[in-house]
Amino acid sequence: MSPAPAGDPEFAGDASSPRSTVARRGSLRFDVSMAGPPEGPPVVLLHGFPQFADSWDELLPLLTGHGYRTIAPDQRGYSPHARPSGRGAYRIDELVADAVAVIDQCAGGGPVHLVGHDWGAAIAWALAGAHPAKVAGLTALSVPHPAAFLSSFLTSSQALHSWYMLFFQLPWLPERIGRSRLGARWLISSGQTPGRVERDLTRLAAPGALTGPLNYYRAMPLLRPTTARRPVRVPTLFIWSDGDIAITRRAATRCARWVRDAPYQFEVLDGVSHWIPEQAPQRLAELMLPHLRRCAQRPWERP
Repeated sequence: MSPAPAGDPEFAGDASSPRSTVARRGSLRFDVSMAGPPEGPPVVLLHGFPQFADSWDELLPLLTGHGYRTIAPDQRGYSPHARPSGRGAYRIDELVADAVAVIDQCAGGGPVHLVGHDWGAAIAWALAGAHPAKVAGLTALSVPHPAAFLSSFLTSSQALHSWYMLFFQLPWLPERIGRSRLGARWLISSGQTPGRVERDLTRLAAPGALTGPLNYYRAMPLLRPTTARRPVRVPTLFIWSDGDIAITRRAATRCARWVRDAPYQFEVLDGVSHWIPEQAPQRLAELMLPHLRRCAQRPWERP
């Protein structure tokens, strides 16, 4: 067995076998799934709502097969030992700090290729803006830069598409409906498969398990304007799908102005729903792999 490299403190098994570790931040413990060669370039994958790290499972072999080492945490509110109470504990700055802890403990401090879907994309945008030295390149799926998203509320139908965010501000009722058949039907209507909906909601059915994920939305009013408007200065690939019922094309196309002094690539997946990593992993990999190679080939100056 090869020795564990720096940044992979609990590696065990051969390079092709998935392996698990734990990242810590204060009293919180995050379950982290890793795959691929331990010496490979690290790719950190941040999942969205209401999913877990295994939402990346269809994509992982397409990355590890090209020599990349994938690092996928169950984030705050999802890892059983990282479920603090109160919406303030789910501010974007806290979520970014969690991801930085994962990078520091599982990827030697970076720089990493950072990938995020849905809420994971929102966190990835914020992390790349605040900590560019830790990010070799950014791949954001579905959700655009926070400033592009928020500004689209005033210039498009985005507010209507985001009605659920207002509903999620209510106490207890979203938890009750989210665990019901009505919640499952809503997710299925967005393009997710019934089997995957059952997989995710079953894990969130325990008392209190859904409150943390919903608190991501409840903490949105606490977002600081300076955080929302911080530009990204690393090479960025943003992928949106035209079957996404939550994010409008206007919000997606306004994203380019928030990537500065670095290459920006915008791609649209036709006929794909919001659930890109599971519905279109092959098409996703075909776009991601050239982007990852470009990020590695050329150093980018950072402020």
